[in-house]
Amino acid sequence: MIYPTAKAVFLIAIGAPVAAVLAALMPNLWAIGIAWAVMLLLLLVIDGLIAAKVNKVQLAVPKSSEIGAPLELAVQAEFAGLMAPRQVSGNLGVDDRISANGRMEFTLNRNEATARDYSGSATTTPARRGTGKIGNLWLRWKGPLGLAWRQTSKQSDQTIAVMPNISAVRSPTVQMFLRDSVFGLLARKFRGEGSEFEALAEYQPGMDRRSIDWKGSARHSKLLAKEYDTERNNQIIFALDCGSAMCEPIDGLPRIDRAVSAALLTAYITLKSGDKTGLFSFAAKPELSTPFLSGSRNFYRLQQDAATIDYRHQESNYTLALSALSNRLQRRSLIIIFTDFTDPTSADLMLDAAGRLIDKHLVLFVVLEDEELSEFINKEPETAEDVARSVTAQSLLDQKRLVVTRLQHMGIDVIEGAHQNIGTQLINSYLKIKRRGQI
Repeated sequence: MIYPTAKAVFLIAIGAPVAAVLAALMPNLWAIGIAWAVMLLLLLVIDGLIAAKVNKVQLAVPKSSEIGAPLELAVQAEFAGLMAPRQVSGNLGVDDRISANGRMEFTLNRNEATARDYSGSATTTPARRGTGKIGNLWLRWKGPLGLAWRQTSKQSDQTIAVMPNISAVRSPTVQMFLRDSVFGLLARKFRGEGSEFEALAEYQPGMDRRSIDWKGSARHSKLLAKEYDTERNNQIIFALDCGSAMCEPIDGLPRIDRAVSAALLTAYITLKSGDKTGLFSFAAKPELSTPFLSGSRNFYRLQQDAATIDYRHQESNYTLALSALSNRLQRRSLIIIFTDFTDPTSADLMLDAAGRLIDKHLVLFVVLEDEELSEFINKEPETAEDVARSVTAQSLLDQKRLVVTRLQHMGIDVIEGAHQNIGTQLINSYLKIKRRGQI
């Protein structure tokens, strides 16, 4: 496709007033304006025809990316013709999961080694999980005279799987922790820790006196203490609320994605610890329910399953979801529930459903701190609207604190923190629960 540049339009347009002035002064020169326009149109067509043509276009698209992480797409093009373009502009249509405005712009520059090859790249940050589709690729460049644009397009059927972000799992801090952790690849025994009886050993100074086996000591005429090992093969289930409240953004990403990242970080630790781990999601009804997996080799399966958790703009039905989860679990498990509650009615239903779980299972709630509400409260009001906003935010926070207090009175632990720290807090709580043998 060939069409005029802004330069060509300006030159054609400026010919009209010049021709009008000349015609007024010298009527015999009225045809100069028409000749000027015809000449420029002819030059425009010639410029477009002699412009370089594309031989080959390649779009490099990674198979997968992580939400919230930079994603780079690269384009390479090979041109043929006498006049190679100075620069090539590109536009790529993409799914709104990959880019919020649905397109990516980039510039292709000539490679120094080969004058006919051009390459360029563009970077974006995926904002939603799921399968992102790649649309049409458009390239355009100017002819040697700068009067005509030459444009070409290429249809792409490629897709990118936008996965949950597990950058925290790969961090040096977590890897160093796992290397030295008591729940690493090697089972290390700690006196007085855990709930599984391991053996009798001679009492040593510094050991817990409550571990002394008095009957065994009497039989052997020396102090013997019980050694416990940390119990493995526990069932850990991460229950993620993907309803409307969890679809609200927090620091640029939906709350559910922040929750999924924290859940996967902790799941990596639980798999390394030898515990069986599963995922469960719900909104108006139960959604995802994975089988229990064990061993760190299955972590990628959990990540793939977590990528299928969709965004549901529905009210969460805690009664149905937690009842279905309870029926699925055949033995005592640690249930970690990621949710958010602002509606008092929904909170009451959630408390009733959670109360039925704690009779058999150990329940832990994870709530993300609402930084936006805190900003409204702490901001110095300047107008009546600021005062109303601050009062409303304080009311919402008070309702949330009331629900948290009621959960704690029921004997349920609640973790509340900023999204940057919630994963670390959850790991610490899990390790504390495991060492105490509460599961």
